[in-house]
Amino acid sequence: MAYYIGVDVGGTNIACGIVDDEMKIIARSKVKTNPRGRDGDPPDYAEILDEIKHAVRLVCDEAEIDPSAAHSIGIGCPGTCGNGVVEYANNLKFKNSPLMADMESEFKIPVYLENDANAAAFGEFVAGAAKGSRNAIVITLGTGVGAGIIIDGKIYRGSNCAAGELGHMVIVMDGLPCTCGGHGCFEAYCSANGLIHMTTQASELNPESIMTKMIREDGKVSARTAYKALKQGDPVGKAVTDQYVKYLACGIANAINIFQPDILCIGGGVCNEGDTLLLPLKAAVAERIYTKNSAKNTDIVICNLGNDAGIIGASMLFKS
Repeated sequence: MAYYIGVDVGGTNIACGIVDDEMKIIARSKVKTNPRGRDGDPPDYAEILDEIKHAVRLVCDEAEIDPSAAHSIGIGCPGTCGNGVVEYANNLKFKNSPLMADMESEFKIPVYLENDANAAAFGEFVAGAAKGSRNAIVITLGTGVGAGIIIDGKIYRGSNCAAGELGHMVIVMDGLPCTCGGHGCFEAYCSANGLIHMTTQASELNPESIMTKMIREDGKVSARTAYKALKQGDPVGKAVTDQYVKYLACGIANAINIFQPDILCIGGGVCNEGDTLLLPLKAAVAERIYTKNSAKNTDIVICNLGNDAGIIGASMLFKS
């Protein structure tokens, strides 16, 4: 039995797992990315590197194996990752950081480095909802919109290792501002923050709606508020979710028209709505794709690995 170490580096936590030949996680560890929490000041590269090493040692202790006995270590990290280096990560103090070489020097086994969204997409491809396909796109609807593209079984990285940023294709010319500095991005409308923004606006315009009363009772707006209102028969909640699906279908249809994958998987908290989200989304995409009359069109499904996708995908990067 071979063992593979997967590391998922996030802005808050570093999650690590040991994965076996059947792509099952048999041991886990989790450490804080910034354990000292210094007044919001992000830790530097050397500090995060130490925490990544610590997470690997912890998970190996949990599994009672020596790190050198593992086949390899794979790391999914935010930012642009190429040639073993994190060239830039805007939410971490990483700039041309030689993460792969530093980890190989420490553990003396092969190390593979990839953007975290690509690693999670690869996880769904090898062990999750996209397993069995050859060409796949995985889109995660979280705080932002992350994506990974698999072509002929391999992660598509582009000429500069920055491919897959589907969250920053424009779906509304001169539209809402995005965190990237642009306007009208898919992420600005279809991330959790985008849905919260739409929900908040609709609530302010409809103070007597069921949705607004729900917000007052909860004391907050979440990405699921409009869907909760929809289920209670609120027309305002329905209007918000209909608009959200319209934007989401636009971005997904664009991706399908460009890449024509076998399968497109969506993940993130809003996908917990299941068919309430998926069925109208499929119908809206079907109206927008160029190949609507084709005998073989892209299947749209919900991811099924959850937070494990990043660990499993990272552990299998040697195949990517």
